[in-house]
Amino acid sequence: MHNLRLLGVVALLLAGASPCQHERRERRPHIKRQAVPQTPLTVEENTLVGSVSTTTLDQWSYYYTHGAHLAGKNLSMAQWTADRWTESGWNSSIVSYDVFINYPVSKSLTLTYSNGSVFQPALEEAVLEADETTSYPDRIPTFNGYSASGNVEAEYVYVGRGQQVDFERLKALGVSLEGKIAIARYGGPFRGLKVKNAQENGMIGVILFTDTADDGKITEANGYAAYPDGPARNPTTVQRGSVQFLSTYPGDPTTPGYPSKEGSPRTDGSAALPHIPSIPISWLDAKPILAALDGHGTAGDLVNRSGWVGALNVSYSTGPAPGARLSLSNVMEETITPIWDAIAVINGTNADETIVIGNHRDAWIVGGAADPNSGTAVIVELAKAFGKLLEQGWKPKRNIVLGSWDGEEYGLLGSTEFVEEYIPWLTDTAVSYLNVDIAASGPHPSVDATPELHQVAIETMKKISWMDTNRTMYDVWYEDTDGEVGVLGSGSDYTAFVHNGIGSLDIGSNPGAESPVYPYHSNFDSYHWMTNFGDPGFLAHKSIAQYLTLLAYSLADTDVIPFNVSNFGVQMNSYYDDLLSTVKSTSSSVETGPLRLAIDDFTQSALQVQQQEEQAVASGDAATLSLVNSKYRDFQRGFISQGGLPGREFFRHLIFAPGSDTGYAPVTFPGITEALQAGNVSTATEFITKTAAAIKVASDILKI
Repeated sequence: MHNLRLLGVVALLLAGASPCQHERRERRPHIKRQAVPQTPLTVEENTLVGSVSTTTLDQWSYYYTHGAHLAGKNLSMAQWTADRWTESGWNSSIVSYDVFINYPVSKSLTLTYSNGSVFQPALEEAVLEADETTSYPDRIPTFNGYSASGNVEAEYVYVGRGQQVDFERLKALGVSLEGKIAIARYGGPFRGLKVKNAQENGMIGVILFTDTADDGKITEANGYAAYPDGPARNPTTVQRGSVQFLSTYPGDPTTPGYPSKEGSPRTDGSAALPHIPSIPISWLDAKPILAALDGHGTAGDLVNRSGWVGALNVSYSTGPAPGARLSLSNVMEETITPIWDAIAVINGTNADETIVIGNHRDAWIVGGAADPNSGTAVIVELAKAFGKLLEQGWKPKRNIVLGSWDGEEYGLLGSTEFVEEYIPWLTDTAVSYLNVDIAASGPHPSVDATPELHQVAIETMKKISWMDTNRTMYDVWYEDTDGEVGVLGSGSDYTAFVHNGIGSLDIGSNPGAESPVYPYHSNFDSYHWMTNFGDPGFLAHKSIAQYLTLLAYSLADTDVIPFNVSNFGVQMNSYYDDLLSTVKSTSSSVETGPLRLAIDDFTQSALQVQQQEEQAVASGDAATLSLVNSKYRDFQRGFISQGGLPGREFFRHLIFAPGSDTGYAPVTFPGITEALQAGNVSTATEFITKTAAAIKVASDILKI
């Protein structure tokens, strides 16, 4: 009865109350394969699938996309969400956290040429008559969350995508960085790491822009009309976003490792926040700034760095250009303010096992039709579908918790603070966390997950008719991915769960090479864009909602938790092969034998527990099935290191983590791999020992 010690949300479980942005996808060449027949559904599954409606998904989307809902400014939407869940039979509440956050006050940017003439960028997106929310009086200006305030003036340098290797290349070319302003292209690492890298190289400000090279063939240069008249990017599109150092730690930067409540002790947050100003601009505003560098420094095609040269009609030269200077002013208001998580619960018959399903609700803009409100519409629809089963007297075997997180955009605030507050209960009961963020920004389904969830995730796809066609979700997904489930890095609300040993899955549907350009974090991510370009008819929304609902039902209501723990061994073997390639590429001498032995031991333990499960199912041995379920629930806690990764203790999962210079993309065996890449053999050796020990702990949890 450990649950009784917990208050607030967890009390609902005991009261008898009746859960980033993928790269633009290039279609893979593939061998034509026979379509997989759609898997027949049970009566309950038919009820769930049949309860999902494009009509109500459209209604939910319209509500969420017609009002500002920046983090810390959306209490009415949090309550509205909880009210919808209550109407569907869930026990719902609001949980608040007091977090450090900042909001935009003013900004300016001026380019002064060597001859004294000036260029004044617009710094805001166009108001479009066809798209009503772009003219709303409460529309949110372009800005970077957690940017420092500052007024700086200096020569400037183009730094490519702003990765550490880009800065190393610039220094090798003899480009002076100290005291300069950086202009960096989006893509590659998380934007906050571009600012971090510039700051660490002595630069005093950063300008970020989106290049049309990221839009594939769907560009005005290729004859496509720009939004709102066509699928190409509107030239004034600006990608807002956070510049917190996400790979150091997410959550409130002033309360690392513990929840942000009134009276909580606070640090200055400097370990995860920049101290130089930054702003985002459009490619239209960036082009004259880049053009002023033509002929100065090293030309882009000679820099010889991946992703350096884009598609604008400039040379992408490094600069600086003598006499060409940028004057950047950015003023932010800092505050401690409440944010609000909406939480809903269905109690299961087994109080010791819990499925958590979540999506964030906050957006940088009034709209946010794809990010995050395609996911928010899906999670409200999921609650409605489960409500139909509740009306029939159904009760799940496991608790189901829904979370509508606030503050994700600033740095996964709402989900991280929730996990930090409820980690004792989550450690004791959490089976899986299912995340949906951008449920629909195009027609290509994508799934990333921890390995034990791969099989159930794939099998559930075979139950879904994709976008009301005669093809299953599985067929469409397989055609795009060759059947590979992605590895979780970071960039959305699964992060705190994963790094506390709770297996997770992230689902969405993304643009393809020939899809309309998705205006990520822009005013144009609007209801108008969604209904005309992103997902007309809300068919991708519908399929993702049906998928997530059936997956949650399977995890919450099967007698045995539907994990394939053996696949964790299979995937670790693959990660081990990648590690050996890294060792070879760095010419380092390290002994990986202990890791090899630990993976082999885990593989044997996983096989034995699955055999134990099969025998218990055949004999109807309820006690053994309960034991197997507890092993499946708990084994991944073993992969967690109390000390975390070097220099970033938040990230404690030793099998995968976001890269220290990516923020989004994953690195496998990160403690070892990144140490090798940095040439630190002693740290790599230390983490071979730590990682092998963690795998052994997970293996021992599974042992009979």
